[in-house]
Amino acid sequence: MAKITDEMKRLVEDAGILAVATATKNGEPNVIPLHFGKVLSDDEFLLVNNFMKKTIENIKANPRVAISVWKRGDSEGYQFKGDARVESSGKIFDEGVRMVKEDFAQVNPEAAVIVKVDSIYVTTPGVDAGKQVG
Repeated sequence: MAKITDEMKRLVEDAGILAVATATKNGEPNVIPLHFGKVLSDDEFLLVNNFMKKTIENIKANPRVAISVWKRGDSEGYQFKGDARVESSGKIFDEGVRMVKEDFAQVNPEAAVIVKVDSIYVTTPGVDAGKQVG
């Protein structure tokens, strides 16, 4: 099992924007910038669906997701891969709604996307780039 470390969690919190990649059943890639995302636990991410039409379609057809985060300036970063599920009610969805409403009261999130992380890779430039660390 991949474990999201405290260092990685801080990096995600500080990043501001996450790059979220999905693909169709046939492998056509799609990448979006996402502001409303956070680490839920040692192996899960919460991504809030406000306007993710293509991303949600892809997840329904192919649940594999990659999330890339990096620190501005020194480019320290990680890529998290796993399977996603979509929830439009419940505790996690409510948490996502609260996240969005704090910044944009007029936006009504459609769903929460929960990614169960099964592997983590270094994206920091250097000798460890691409190395699996979780």
